[in-house]
Amino acid sequence: MTETILVSRAGAIATITLNRPERLNAWDTIMRARLIAALRNVAGEQGIRAVIITGAGSRAFCAGQDLNEAIGFDPVRAEAWIEEFHTLYRTVRALEKPVIAAINGVTAGSAFQFALLTDVRIGHPGVLMGQPEINSGIASITGPWIMREVLGLSRTIELTLTGRMMNAGEALQNGVLHHVVEEEQVMEKALEVAETLAAKPVNAMRLIKRRFFEVLEPGLEEAVVAAKRAHRESFASGEPQRVSSAFLDARGGRKNG
Repeated sequence: MTETILVSRAGAIATITLNRPERLNAWDTIMRARLIAALRNVAGEQGIRAVIITGAGSRAFCAGQDLNEAIGFDPVRAEAWIEEFHTLYRTVRALEKPVIAAINGVTAGSAFQFALLTDVRIGHPGVLMGQPEINSGIASITGPWIMREVLGLSRTIELTLTGRMMNAGEALQNGVLHHVVEEEQVMEKALEVAETLAAKPVNAMRLIKRRFFEVLEPGLEEAVVAAKRAHRESFASGEPQRVSSAFLDARGGRKNG
């Protein structure tokens, strides 16, 4: 079985790679659990002082939730699903080491939200980023809270309701990306930033990161409560399952077996 999460270490820097390129690195329950475990492992390694997260292949950082899994959800499973994302989001935000996202392609939905919870984001001109969940019938509830912290309320509303994707130029202008470099230079730039941050005083970095977590934590908790309530209602209606199924069929993305 292919390892969907790869972890490598070089000096003080750990690199975590989302490794499901045939599915645009879209995650399912098992992959999310492995990513959480990887983040917790590097958090506990004293020799690691910065973390890079990227996607395998050249097409996507991560396409978000694998809809082949989500079309089978009922209201109870949908609520548990939100709690899984709560754990993932809380884990990456609570990491007291700098986290750099090397964005190498499409970054959509929950992956867009996840990327916004990292500290520094680097992409290339071909990157597309956004919140297209409405297009597959999924109500975006946690996402807008995360997005508002970076984009402001007006742009968050527009992106969430339209489901459109931003190109790299717009993402840079809106503060979603911090650096845009040529495609072949994304990892090089990510390593440069990681090395710079890894060289900062450890205790100061830890305390600053902890404070950012403390500031953001109450808002995340409230958003998760709202998301659980909304997704129970949404999946009880059957709309996400129907629309997601049609979305997959239209794009030939249904995976059998």
